[in-house]
Amino acid sequence: MAEENQGNKETNPQSDRKPNNNRRPNNNSNRNNNAAKPDANAKNSDNKGAKPSSPNKNKNRSRHRRQPTPTDENLKAFVAKNQEAHKQRLNPHYKLDLNSKSKVRVTPLGGLGEIGGNITIFETDKEAILVDIGMSFPDEDMHGVDILVPDFTYLRQIKDKIKAVIITHAHEDHIGAMPYLYKEMQFPIYATPLPLAMIGNKFDEHHIKECRKYFNPVVKREVYDIGEDFKVEWMHMTHSILDSSSLAITTEAGTIIHTGDFKIDHTPIDGYTADLHRLAAYGEKGVLCLLSDSTNSYNPLPTPSELSVAPALDRVFAKAEGRVLLSTFSSNIHRVFQAIQYGIKYGRKICVIGRSMERNIEIAMQYDYIKLPKSAFVEPDQVSHLNDKEVLIVTTGSQGEPSSALFRMSIGEHRHVKIKPTDLIVLSSRAIPGNEGSISGMLNHLQRAGATISREKDIHVSGHASIPEQKLMLRLTNPKFFLPVHGEYNHVMAHKETGMMCGIPERNIMIMTDGDQIEIAPKYMRKVKTVKTGKTYIDNQNNHQIEDDIVLDRQKLASDGIVMLVAQVDGKHTKMLAKPKVTTFGIVADKQDKAFAKEMEDILENFLLHVKDGQIENPRALENDLRQIVRKHIFRKMKKYPLIVPHVLVS
Repeated sequence: MAEENQGNKETNPQSDRKPNNNRRPNNNSNRNNNAAKPDANAKNSDNKGAKPSSPNKNKNRSRHRRQPTPTDENLKAFVAKNQEAHKQRLNPHYKLDLNSKSKVRVTPLGGLGEIGGNITIFETDKEAILVDIGMSFPDEDMHGVDILVPDFTYLRQIKDKIKAVIITHAHEDHIGAMPYLYKEMQFPIYATPLPLAMIGNKFDEHHIKECRKYFNPVVKREVYDIGEDFKVEWMHMTHSILDSSSLAITTEAGTIIHTGDFKIDHTPIDGYTADLHRLAAYGEKGVLCLLSDSTNSYNPLPTPSELSVAPALDRVFAKAEGRVLLSTFSSNIHRVFQAIQYGIKYGRKICVIGRSMERNIEIAMQYDYIKLPKSAFVEPDQVSHLNDKEVLIVTTGSQGEPSSALFRMSIGEHRHVKIKPTDLIVLSSRAIPGNEGSISGMLNHLQRAGATISREKDIHVSGHASIPEQKLMLRLTNPKFFLPVHGEYNHVMAHKETGMMCGIPERNIMIMTDGDQIEIAPKYMRKVKTVKTGKTYIDNQNNHQIEDDIVLDRQKLASDGIVMLVAQVDGKHTKMLAKPKVTTFGIVADKQDKAFAKEMEDILENFLLHVKDGQIENPRALENDLRQIVRKHIFRKMKKYPLIVPHVLVS
């Protein structure tokens, strides 16, 4: 026992200290020690000369038994090796050639700060390619404007550098402006078959069929040399239109992934899932920059599969007692395909109304993207001869466009179809921002006609990636730099936050606006300049451009009105020969026309009294000065700037 105590003194110097009587002994430790060594306690009780064990001694024994488990230095070395492997795997610095002096410039001319109008330039020192050339829709104050196409000023400046146009998919906001560009300048077009077929139809409508010779169909997963500076691979992607692709654009500076519009649909209608394997392969090799779709950046839930619409469609057709009129985006071929399948299941004949809808279904069937029996289709003039329960009308107009087939049906102006109280209207689409008023107005017309509007919540799913899918894209590609694209400013900012959550440093993410030119190299990303951008106004009735000043005049007419002045003046005496003729629209009420005309007469008389020598001989200068005086008077009185049209006839 003495030897044991001596050993304790050697290993625990604190055992020589006096016990701390103010500290309570650790009873739990004592109980555990007693239970663990009953023989030792018995020996202590028999040894009358031995000192009783103190709390400190029990504590020391407890400490002795709590020594850490021995560290296996070999295992610890492998922990460090695995951490280094993670570092190598997740840090794109290790996959890029940081010694490279090459760089590439990315310039969006549309698609940022808006939904639609997508066009992006990828440019090296010697060559450039364009990705998508899309259109967008006008605001309510763009009177008489049907569509907007990008301003091509910068393309004219670099025309000789452009080697090709690359198309991701066939939505209007990605191919709608192609005819307007190709009327002016032409380049080879690379795309998968469906986008090329739809672009071909546009060329035919615009009487430029000869531009079909620029078509170059591609095979997905094959790499194509575009000029000397670009290699491009199309990778299959799921979206709300068939045959969509993401792009891998490889340059000497590195590989850029452009997602196009996308969502990750694991159960697509055609069974062709997104090619995540190729995205991951590029991520493994090293991605310099990712440009990714931001449209659905606020949705925290995964975007539902297109297949999830099927049960809701089944319920709609099962309960419908009369005709079913389904309206959706004409490009959403799989949605239309499912609706037609359920129409056939419930014994209905299919009537397709709307030029774009007819064209897209015809193309999808021609090229075997979908297969439907031609006997199931009827012409619009045959609908009136069928029982209502035997009819499914698939049409355009889900956004309430005044020229669309469904809108014309709602106001009773369609040639073949009039809305009946037994009709069931199904809008299988979401409202594009800005179209809510048009849609509401159309629904009012439909309900006044007695139709029932389907309120099924699951009748539509988005075609754009939500936050979980955006995260998956970021993790698969693991880019060094990140440029959120396709969406309004708030969408892009939300996507930036998602990128930071996925480990991309804030300094490696840039928020672009249309016209910003971003230079990307393995070591840096920076904005180098801003190029001219904007919109060109198009009248869809004749496919001609509307000049900017015409649109501005229309806006002024709508908001401030117009004043027209016609006066005859004696050139010798600078006096009016008769009372001026004053006509106004949108300025004063009809009953105030005479009083307003008298005001204009007084202003004109006062103006002629103060005309400078020789000015009367220059009618244009005279009219400009008169215009300014009348404008100032009306603004002081009415706080309006109307369009002033003076005509001074000097005799």
